[in-house]
Amino acid sequence: MLAKLSQLPNDVRQYMLVTFNYWNFTLTDGALRMLVVLHFHQLGYSPLEIASLFLFYEFFGVVTNLVGGWLGARLGLNRTMNIGLLMQVIALLMLAVPSANLTVIWVMFAQALSGIAKDLNKMSAKSAIKTLVPNEKQGALYKWIALLTGSKNALKGVGFFLGGALLALIGFQGAVISMACVLAVVFICSVLWLDKDLGKAKSKVKFSQIFSKSRSINILSAARMFLFGARDVWFVIALPLYLGQVFGWDHLLVGGFLALWVIGYGFVQSIAPRITGKTEGIVPDGRAAFGWAMILAVVTGIIAIALQFNWYPQLIIIIGLMIFGAVFAINSSLHSYLIVSYAKGDGVSLDVGFYYMANAMGRLIGTLLSGMVYQLYGLAMCLWIAFIFIMITTIISLWLPRRSTTTASI
Repeated sequence: MLAKLSQLPNDVRQYMLVTFNYWNFTLTDGALRMLVVLHFHQLGYSPLEIASLFLFYEFFGVVTNLVGGWLGARLGLNRTMNIGLLMQVIALLMLAVPSANLTVIWVMFAQALSGIAKDLNKMSAKSAIKTLVPNEKQGALYKWIALLTGSKNALKGVGFFLGGALLALIGFQGAVISMACVLAVVFICSVLWLDKDLGKAKSKVKFSQIFSKSRSINILSAARMFLFGARDVWFVIALPLYLGQVFGWDHLLVGGFLALWVIGYGFVQSIAPRITGKTEGIVPDGRAAFGWAMILAVVTGIIAIALQFNWYPQLIIIIGLMIFGAVFAINSSLHSYLIVSYAKGDGVSLDVGFYYMANAMGRLIGTLLSGMVYQLYGLAMCLWIAFIFIMITTIISLWLPRRSTTTASI
Protein backbone atom coordinates (compact mmCIF):
# COMPACT_ATOMS: atom_id res chain seq x y z
CA MET A 1 0.00 0.00 0.00
CA LEU A 2 2.77 2.44 0.96
CA ALA A 3 4.67 1.51 -2.22
CA LYS A 4 1.64 2.39 -4.35
CA LEU A 5 1.23 5.72 -2.56
CA SER A 6 4.88 6.61 -3.20
CA GLN A 7 4.33 6.14 -6.95
CA LEU A 8 1.57 8.76 -7.12
CA PRO A 9 2.35 12.37 -8.18
CA ASN A 10 3.35 14.47 -5.17
CA ASP A 11 0.37 16.84 -5.43
CA VAL A 12 -2.08 13.90 -5.42
CA ARG A 13 -0.26 12.23 -2.52
CA GLN A 14 -0.32 15.45 -0.49
CA TYR A 15 -4.02 15.96 -1.27
CA MET A 16 -4.71 12.45 0.03
CA LEU A 17 -2.71 13.09 3.22
CA VAL A 18 -4.45 16.42 3.85
CA THR A 19 -7.84 14.80 3.26
CA PHE A 20 -6.98 11.84 5.53
CA ASN A 21 -6.03 14.24 8.35
CA TYR A 22 -9.14 16.32 7.82
CA TRP A 23 -11.43 13.28 7.72
CA ASN A 24 -10.16 11.82 10.99
CA PHE A 25 -10.25 15.18 12.74
CA THR A 26 -13.80 15.77 11.52
CA LEU A 27 -15.01 12.44 12.92
CA THR A 28 -13.82 13.39 16.42
CA ASP A 29 -15.17 16.94 16.09
CA GLY A 30 -18.66 15.78 15.13
CA ALA A 31 -18.70 13.06 17.78
CA LEU A 32 -17.49 15.44 20.48
CA ARG A 33 -20.19 18.01 19.74
CA MET A 34 -22.94 15.38 19.98
CA LEU A 35 -21.37 13.89 23.13
CA VAL A 36 -21.29 17.26 24.89
CA VAL A 37 -24.86 18.25 23.91
CA LEU A 38 -26.42 14.91 24.88
CA HIS A 39 -24.28 14.15 27.96
CA PHE A 40 -24.78 17.53 29.61
CA HIS A 41 -28.48 17.60 28.74
CA GLN A 42 -28.64 14.21 30.49
CA LEU A 43 -26.96 15.80 33.52
CA GLY A 44 -29.74 18.41 33.70
CA TYR A 45 -28.15 21.43 31.99
CA SER A 46 -30.53 23.94 30.39
CA PRO A 47 -30.28 24.79 26.64
CA LEU A 48 -28.61 28.12 27.47
CA GLU A 49 -26.09 26.44 29.79
CA ILE A 50 -25.25 23.88 27.08
CA ALA A 51 -24.79 26.71 24.58
CA SER A 52 -22.38 28.39 27.03
CA LEU A 53 -20.17 25.27 26.93
CA PHE A 54 -19.51 26.06 23.26
CA LEU A 55 -18.86 29.77 23.89
CA PHE A 56 -15.06 29.46 24.03
CA TYR A 57 -15.11 26.85 21.22
CA GLU A 58 -16.68 29.33 18.82
CA PHE A 59 -14.96 32.48 20.16
CA PHE A 60 -11.48 31.00 19.85
CA GLY A 61 -12.41 29.78 16.40
CA VAL A 62 -12.81 33.44 15.41
CA VAL A 63 -9.39 34.33 16.85
CA THR A 64 -7.71 31.21 15.45
CA ASN A 65 -8.85 31.79 11.88
CA LEU A 66 -7.65 35.38 12.00
CA VAL A 67 -4.21 34.59 13.46
CA GLY A 68 -3.98 31.05 12.05
CA GLY A 69 -3.91 32.30 8.46
CA TRP A 70 -0.86 34.41 9.29
CA LEU A 71 0.81 31.47 11.07
CA GLY A 72 0.09 29.18 8.12
CA ALA A 73 1.69 31.59 5.65
CA ARG A 74 4.68 32.17 7.93
CA LEU A 75 5.33 28.66 9.33
CA GLY A 76 3.75 26.43 6.68
CA LEU A 77 0.39 24.67 6.56
CA ASN A 78 1.87 21.35 7.66
CA ARG A 79 2.76 22.86 11.05
CA THR A 80 -0.63 24.50 11.62
CA MET A 81 -2.40 21.26 10.65
CA ASN A 82 -0.24 19.17 13.00
CA ILE A 83 -0.64 21.64 15.86
CA GLY A 84 -4.41 21.37 15.39
CA LEU A 85 -4.31 17.57 15.57
CA LEU A 86 -2.21 17.61 18.75
CA MET A 87 -4.45 20.19 20.44
CA GLN A 88 -7.53 18.09 19.73
CA VAL A 89 -5.88 15.09 21.40
CA ILE A 90 -5.19 17.24 24.49
CA ALA A 91 -8.77 18.61 24.50
CA LEU A 92 -10.23 15.10 24.38
CA LEU A 93 -8.00 13.92 27.24
CA MET A 94 -9.06 16.94 29.32
CA LEU A 95 -12.64 15.70 29.08
CA ALA A 96 -11.65 12.19 30.19
CA VAL A 97 -11.59 13.21 33.88
CA PRO A 98 -14.29 11.82 36.21
CA SER A 99 -17.76 13.37 35.78
CA ALA A 100 -17.52 15.11 39.17
CA ASN A 101 -14.59 17.18 37.82
CA LEU A 102 -16.35 18.20 34.59
CA THR A 103 -17.21 21.70 35.77
CA VAL A 104 -18.56 24.28 33.32
CA ILE A 105 -15.28 26.22 33.33
CA TRP A 106 -13.18 23.07 32.75
CA VAL A 107 -15.36 21.97 29.83
CA MET A 108 -15.32 25.48 28.37
CA PHE A 109 -11.51 25.51 28.39
CA ALA A 110 -11.37 22.04 26.82
CA GLN A 111 -13.82 23.26 24.18
CA ALA A 112 -11.64 26.33 23.63
CA LEU A 113 -8.70 24.06 22.77
CA SER A 114 -10.95 22.01 20.50
CA GLY A 115 -12.19 25.15 18.75
CA ILE A 116 -8.64 26.34 18.11
CA ALA A 117 -7.68 22.87 16.87
CA LYS A 118 -10.69 22.55 14.55
CA ASP A 119 -10.14 25.87 12.81
CA LEU A 120 -6.38 25.39 12.49
CA ASN A 121 -7.06 22.05 10.83
CA LYS A 122 -9.81 23.33 8.53
CA MET A 123 -7.93 26.48 7.48
CA SER A 124 -4.84 24.38 6.74
CA ALA A 125 -6.74 21.80 4.68
CA LYS A 126 -8.68 24.31 2.57
CA SER A 127 -5.60 26.50 2.00
CA ALA A 128 -3.46 23.50 1.03
CA ILE A 129 -5.72 22.71 -1.95
CA LYS A 130 -5.00 26.13 -3.48
CA THR A 131 -1.26 25.36 -3.43
CA LEU A 132 -1.77 21.99 -5.14
CA VAL A 133 -3.97 23.10 -8.10
CA PRO A 134 -2.66 25.34 -10.93
CA ASN A 135 -4.37 28.76 -10.95
CA GLU A 136 -5.68 28.37 -14.51
CA LYS A 137 -7.58 25.16 -13.66
CA GLN A 138 -10.57 26.71 -11.86
CA GLY A 139 -12.85 23.79 -12.73
CA ALA A 140 -10.46 21.32 -11.10
CA LEU A 141 -10.12 23.61 -8.07
CA TYR A 142 -13.92 23.73 -7.67
CA LYS A 143 -14.13 19.91 -7.93
CA TRP A 144 -11.34 19.28 -5.38
CA ILE A 145 -12.74 21.81 -2.90
CA ALA A 146 -16.26 20.37 -3.27
CA LEU A 147 -14.96 16.82 -2.70
CA LEU A 148 -12.96 17.82 0.37
CA THR A 149 -15.77 19.86 1.89
CA GLY A 150 -18.49 17.34 1.03
CA SER A 151 -16.59 14.35 2.35
CA LYS A 152 -15.73 16.29 5.50
CA ASN A 153 -19.37 17.05 6.24
CA ALA A 154 -20.49 13.51 5.45
CA LEU A 155 -17.94 12.28 8.00
CA LYS A 156 -19.09 14.92 10.48
CA GLY A 157 -22.51 13.30 10.17
CA VAL A 158 -20.94 9.92 10.89
CA GLY A 159 -19.31 11.63 13.87
CA PHE A 160 -22.72 12.73 15.18
CA PHE A 161 -23.93 9.14 15.07
CA LEU A 162 -20.63 7.93 16.52
CA GLY A 163 -20.99 10.36 19.43
CA GLY A 164 -24.50 9.18 20.26
CA ALA A 165 -23.53 5.52 19.88
CA LEU A 166 -20.35 5.79 21.97
CA LEU A 167 -22.25 7.63 24.71
CA ALA A 168 -24.79 4.80 24.85
CA LEU A 169 -22.21 1.98 24.61
CA ILE A 170 -19.08 3.01 26.56
CA GLY A 171 -20.01 6.27 28.26
CA PHE A 172 -18.61 9.78 27.98
CA GLN A 173 -15.11 9.13 29.35
CA GLY A 174 -14.59 5.96 27.33
CA ALA A 175 -15.67 7.77 24.17
CA VAL A 176 -13.25 10.70 24.49
CA ILE A 177 -10.30 8.44 25.43
CA SER A 178 -10.84 6.16 22.41
CA MET A 179 -11.05 9.15 20.05
CA ALA A 180 -7.88 10.67 21.52
CA CYS A 181 -5.96 7.44 20.84
CA VAL A 182 -7.06 7.30 17.19
CA LEU A 183 -6.21 10.96 16.59
CA ALA A 184 -2.76 10.52 18.19
CA VAL A 185 -1.93 7.92 15.52
CA VAL A 186 -3.13 10.32 12.78
CA PHE A 187 -0.91 13.06 14.24
CA ILE A 188 2.19 10.81 14.06
CA CYS A 189 1.44 9.91 10.40
CA SER A 190 0.98 13.57 9.53
CA VAL A 191 4.28 14.60 11.12
CA LEU A 192 6.11 11.89 9.18
CA TRP A 193 4.61 12.34 5.70
CA LEU A 194 3.21 15.84 5.15
CA ASP A 195 5.46 18.19 3.10
CA LYS A 196 7.45 20.50 5.39
CA ASP A 197 6.99 23.70 3.32
CA LEU A 198 3.37 23.17 2.27
CA GLY A 199 1.67 26.58 1.90
CA LYS A 200 4.57 28.58 3.32
CA ALA A 201 4.69 32.08 1.80
CA LYS A 202 7.73 32.89 -0.34
CA SER A 203 7.86 36.47 0.93
CA LYS A 204 7.86 37.57 4.59
CA VAL A 205 4.33 37.98 5.92
CA LYS A 206 3.56 40.86 8.29
CA PHE A 207 1.09 40.43 11.14
CA SER A 208 -0.82 43.50 9.88
CA GLN A 209 -1.74 41.46 6.76
CA ILE A 210 -4.20 39.26 8.71
CA PHE A 211 -7.05 41.61 7.71
CA SER A 212 -8.02 41.15 4.07
CA LYS A 213 -7.63 44.11 1.73
CA SER A 214 -9.67 42.40 -1.00
CA ARG A 215 -13.19 43.80 -1.54
CA SER A 216 -14.40 40.46 -2.93
CA ILE A 217 -13.15 38.51 0.09
CA ASN A 218 -14.65 41.02 2.54
CA ILE A 219 -18.07 40.78 0.85
CA LEU A 220 -17.94 36.99 0.70
CA SER A 221 -16.85 36.82 4.36
CA ALA A 222 -19.84 38.93 5.44
CA ALA A 223 -22.20 36.69 3.45
CA ARG A 224 -20.61 33.60 4.99
CA MET A 225 -21.01 34.93 8.53
CA PHE A 226 -24.78 35.33 8.21
CA LEU A 227 -25.14 32.07 6.25
CA PHE A 228 -23.59 29.98 9.03
CA GLY A 229 -25.29 31.99 11.75
CA ALA A 230 -28.57 31.03 10.06
CA ARG A 231 -27.71 27.33 10.15
CA ASP A 232 -26.45 27.15 13.71
CA VAL A 233 -29.20 29.28 15.26
CA TRP A 234 -31.57 26.34 14.93
CA PHE A 235 -29.38 23.33 14.26
CA VAL A 236 -26.67 23.31 16.97
CA ILE A 237 -28.59 23.40 20.28
CA ALA A 238 -32.27 23.93 19.52
CA LEU A 239 -32.89 21.03 17.13
CA PRO A 240 -31.25 18.17 19.10
CA LEU A 241 -33.07 19.26 22.27
CA TYR A 242 -36.37 19.72 20.40
CA LEU A 243 -36.14 16.21 18.95
CA GLY A 244 -35.60 14.76 22.43
CA GLN A 245 -38.04 16.94 24.39
CA VAL A 246 -40.95 17.29 21.92
CA PHE A 247 -40.68 14.12 19.83
CA GLY A 248 -39.37 11.98 22.71
CA TRP A 249 -36.43 10.56 20.73
CA ASP A 250 -33.58 8.86 22.61
CA HIS A 251 -29.84 9.68 22.22
CA LEU A 252 -29.22 7.09 19.51
CA LEU A 253 -32.20 8.24 17.43
CA VAL A 254 -31.28 11.93 17.75
CA GLY A 255 -27.64 11.24 16.91
CA GLY A 256 -28.59 8.92 14.05
CA PHE A 257 -31.05 11.36 12.47
CA LEU A 258 -28.66 14.30 12.63
CA ALA A 259 -25.89 12.03 11.32
CA LEU A 260 -27.97 11.08 8.27
CA TRP A 261 -28.76 14.75 7.69
CA VAL A 262 -25.12 15.81 7.74
CA ILE A 263 -24.06 12.82 5.60
CA GLY A 264 -26.66 13.80 3.00
CA TYR A 265 -25.57 17.42 3.30
CA GLY A 266 -21.96 16.38 2.67
CA PHE A 267 -22.95 14.26 -0.32
CA VAL A 268 -24.76 17.18 -1.94
CA GLN A 269 -21.74 19.40 -1.29
CA SER A 270 -19.48 16.92 -3.06
CA ILE A 271 -21.68 16.90 -6.20
CA ALA A 272 -22.43 20.66 -6.09
CA PRO A 273 -20.25 21.32 -9.18
CA ARG A 274 -22.58 19.08 -11.23
CA ILE A 275 -25.71 20.75 -9.86
CA THR A 276 -24.40 24.26 -10.54
CA GLY A 277 -23.37 23.46 -14.11
CA LYS A 278 -19.69 22.49 -14.14
CA THR A 279 -20.43 19.65 -16.58
CA GLU A 280 -21.53 22.34 -19.07
CA GLY A 281 -18.30 24.28 -18.45
CA ILE A 282 -19.87 26.76 -16.00
CA VAL A 283 -17.81 27.99 -13.04
CA PRO A 284 -19.94 29.76 -10.38
CA ASP A 285 -19.65 33.45 -9.57
CA GLY A 286 -21.51 36.06 -7.50
CA ARG A 287 -24.69 35.59 -9.56
CA ALA A 288 -24.85 31.91 -8.59
CA ALA A 289 -24.20 32.71 -4.91
CA PHE A 290 -27.08 35.24 -4.92
CA GLY A 291 -29.51 32.85 -6.63
CA TRP A 292 -28.88 29.91 -4.34
CA ALA A 293 -29.06 32.12 -1.23
CA MET A 294 -32.50 33.33 -2.36
CA ILE A 295 -33.71 29.74 -2.79
CA LEU A 296 -32.46 28.90 0.73
CA ALA A 297 -34.33 31.91 2.16
CA VAL A 298 -37.59 30.72 0.58
CA VAL A 299 -37.12 27.17 1.96
CA THR A 300 -36.37 28.48 5.47
CA GLY A 301 -39.36 30.84 5.42
CA ILE A 302 -41.73 27.98 4.48
CA ILE A 303 -40.41 25.78 7.32
CA ALA A 304 -40.74 28.66 9.82
CA ILE A 305 -44.37 29.38 8.80
CA ALA A 306 -45.33 25.71 9.00
CA LEU A 307 -43.79 25.30 12.45
CA GLN A 308 -45.28 28.60 13.66
CA PHE A 309 -48.78 27.28 12.94
CA ASN A 310 -47.93 23.75 14.14
CA TRP A 311 -48.70 22.12 10.79
CA TYR A 312 -47.56 18.49 11.10
CA PRO A 313 -44.38 19.50 12.99
CA GLN A 314 -42.70 16.08 12.87
CA LEU A 315 -43.17 15.77 9.11
CA ILE A 316 -42.17 19.39 8.50
CA ILE A 317 -39.00 19.09 10.60
CA ILE A 318 -37.87 15.86 8.93
CA ILE A 319 -38.67 16.74 5.29
CA GLY A 320 -37.98 20.46 5.66
CA LEU A 321 -34.61 19.80 7.25
CA MET A 322 -33.60 17.54 4.37
CA ILE A 323 -34.50 20.18 1.78
CA PHE A 324 -32.81 22.92 3.83
CA GLY A 325 -29.67 20.76 4.12
CA ALA A 326 -29.46 20.13 0.37
CA VAL A 327 -29.84 23.81 -0.58
CA PHE A 328 -27.57 24.96 2.24
CA ALA A 329 -24.92 22.46 1.06
CA ILE A 330 -24.86 24.03 -2.40
CA ASN A 331 -24.56 27.51 -0.88
CA SER A 332 -21.69 26.37 1.35
CA SER A 333 -19.87 24.61 -1.49
CA LEU A 334 -20.16 27.69 -3.72
CA HIS A 335 -18.68 29.86 -0.95
CA SER A 336 -15.87 27.38 -0.30
CA TYR A 337 -14.88 27.46 -3.96
CA LEU A 338 -15.17 31.26 -4.28
CA ILE A 339 -12.90 32.00 -1.31
CA VAL A 340 -10.12 29.75 -2.60
CA SER A 341 -10.59 31.20 -6.09
CA TYR A 342 -10.42 34.80 -4.80
CA ALA A 343 -7.45 34.14 -2.50
CA LYS A 344 -3.89 35.07 -3.48
CA GLY A 345 -1.66 32.13 -4.48
CA ASP A 346 1.26 33.19 -2.25
CA GLY A 347 0.27 33.11 1.42
CA VAL A 348 -3.19 31.76 0.54
CA SER A 349 -3.93 30.96 4.21
CA LEU A 350 -4.11 34.70 5.03
CA ASP A 351 -7.22 35.21 2.88
CA VAL A 352 -8.73 31.82 3.75
CA GLY A 353 -8.08 32.41 7.46
CA PHE A 354 -9.83 35.80 7.36
CA TYR A 355 -12.82 34.25 5.58
CA TYR A 356 -13.12 31.41 8.08
CA MET A 357 -12.83 33.95 10.89
CA ALA A 358 -16.13 35.36 9.59
CA ASN A 359 -17.47 31.79 9.34
CA ALA A 360 -16.54 31.18 12.99
CA MET A 361 -18.14 34.48 14.02
CA GLY A 362 -21.37 33.34 12.39
CA ARG A 363 -21.21 30.02 14.26
CA LEU A 364 -20.56 31.85 17.53
CA ILE A 365 -23.57 34.14 17.04
CA GLY A 366 -25.75 31.24 15.90
CA THR A 367 -24.76 28.97 18.80
CA LEU A 368 -25.47 31.59 21.47
CA LEU A 369 -28.80 32.53 19.90
CA SER A 370 -29.71 28.85 19.48
CA GLY A 371 -29.60 28.16 23.22
CA MET A 372 -31.08 31.49 24.33
CA VAL A 373 -33.88 31.83 21.76
CA TYR A 374 -34.93 28.18 22.03
CA GLN A 375 -35.12 28.39 25.82
CA LEU A 376 -37.18 31.60 25.72
CA TYR A 377 -39.29 31.33 22.56
CA GLY A 378 -38.96 27.85 21.01
CA LEU A 379 -37.78 26.40 17.71
CA ALA A 380 -40.08 28.44 15.44
CA MET A 381 -38.44 31.70 16.54
CA CYS A 382 -35.00 30.18 15.87
CA LEU A 383 -36.15 29.52 12.30
CA TRP A 384 -37.41 33.09 11.85
CA ILE A 385 -34.02 34.42 12.89
CA ALA A 386 -32.42 31.98 10.45
CA PHE A 387 -34.68 33.37 7.71
CA ILE A 388 -33.63 36.95 8.49
CA PHE A 389 -29.94 35.97 8.46
CA ILE A 390 -30.28 34.25 5.07
CA MET A 391 -32.04 37.28 3.60
CA ILE A 392 -29.07 39.38 4.75
CA THR A 393 -26.73 36.87 3.06
CA THR A 394 -28.80 37.16 -0.13
CA ILE A 395 -28.60 40.96 -0.16
CA ILE A 396 -24.84 40.97 0.53
CA SER A 397 -24.32 38.48 -2.32
CA LEU A 398 -25.55 41.10 -4.82
CA TRP A 399 -22.12 42.77 -4.52
CA LEU A 400 -20.04 39.65 -5.25
CA PRO A 401 -18.05 39.76 -8.53
CA ARG A 402 -19.58 38.29 -11.67
CA ARG A 403 -17.46 36.72 -14.37
CA SER A 404 -17.74 37.75 -17.99
CA THR A 405 -16.77 34.19 -19.06
CA THR A 406 -18.09 30.93 -17.69
CA THR A 407 -15.79 28.25 -19.03
CA ALA A 408 -14.03 25.92 -16.62
CA SER A 409 -10.68 24.22 -17.09
CA ILE A 410 -10.76 20.65 -15.87
